[in-house]
Amino acid sequence: MYFATVLALAAAAVSASPVERRAQTVAVPLKHVSNFTSIKNVVSKGKARLNAINGINSVGVTAAVSSGSVTNEDVTYVAPVVIGGKTWELIVDTGSSNTWCGAQTSCEKTSTGKSTGGSVEVSYGSGSFSGTEYTDTVTFAGLTVTKQSIGAASQASGFDGVDGIIGFGPVDLTEDTVSNANTVPTFMDNLYSQGSISTEVLGVSFRPESGSDTDDTNGELTLGGTDSTKYSGTLTYFPKLTSGDASAYWGIAVAEFSIGSTNLGTASGIVDTGTTLIYIPTSAYNKFLSATGGKTDSSSGLAEFSTAPTATFGIKFGSTTYTLTPSQYLVPTAQYSYYGLTSGKYYAWINDGGSSGVDCIIGQKFLEQYYAVFDTTNSRIGFATGV
Repeated sequence: MYFATVLALAAAAVSASPVERRAQTVAVPLKHVSNFTSIKNVVSKGKARLNAINGINSVGVTAAVSSGSVTNEDVTYVAPVVIGGKTWELIVDTGSSNTWCGAQTSCEKTSTGKSTGGSVEVSYGSGSFSGTEYTDTVTFAGLTVTKQSIGAASQASGFDGVDGIIGFGPVDLTEDTVSNANTVPTFMDNLYSQGSISTEVLGVSFRPESGSDTDDTNGELTLGGTDSTKYSGTLTYFPKLTSGDASAYWGIAVAEFSIGSTNLGTASGIVDTGTTLIYIPTSAYNKFLSATGGKTDSSSGLAEFSTAPTATFGIKFGSTTYTLTPSQYLVPTAQYSYYGLTSGKYYAWINDGGSSGVDCIIGQKFLEQYYAVFDTTNSRIGFATGV
């Protein structure tokens, strides 16, 4: 199902090395497949991630711009990542930063790997893994890192149907996860430091599933830049938060949530490819339900409506509002049987994020409508309308 398309290729002189390199953009699709158990578990996983977040109090080469495909697994996206010559299907997660494998089968080091003697343990709220650390060669989207920290899971929970995670969060999230190191460089950190990319920028293109499909290869990650074919209009950037619990993540200030003309309130949240739904503060969620005539369904955990809402939902960053129409924030009826939902009712991807600490996650269902850019070099997050 995977393919590669060269989008651009240009020769470039390298001042830092006698070897000439070429700058290129390569598009390789991302797969979206299903590790779904129940919709209530999906809702609960996002809330568990918020709980985990709120338990954290601290935390010159011309190079390639390369894009790799990811697969929409309906509730998460996975990427084909090669570690030591073997391909693993790893969750694309901007809400964590360690890279690890072995959730289903052993991923102990190969002949190219080297043990560090360290142990590694990470909790994600809805799941966790523990095991040993080794370093190895890792390749994705035609770009290769040497001596990448890898967690070899000896125990993992909450990761049915996937092999592990490739973490694209800030490096601070690796603090105290490995026994013999304070932090460990992320895959993006190493791509940059080893000269494979000239700027530490991740572009993310997610798209909704088609009809009742549950495994579309319809996403793309661009490493070292952005892919202008995946968005329309102008990318608008907003500063990454520098204080508060959300600042250890891809934290962002939400100036306003709205439904129609009703202001639902503000929040400090995170932009997270590893979370399915959109979570907003309890006060905002209650106003959302009141304005739309909804309630929380005890069976699914989703916001439920007897009549389909008609108002547009808005998320405002800075002075720019990004909107979702009802068809974008409601669960498609073609997917009801998959999620076990009741015909004749309507359900939203917008949910209750709680009332303390970090109470907002901008998750996959927003990112399927908007192209996102995670710019470590300039400490900012960008959005544009996805195509």
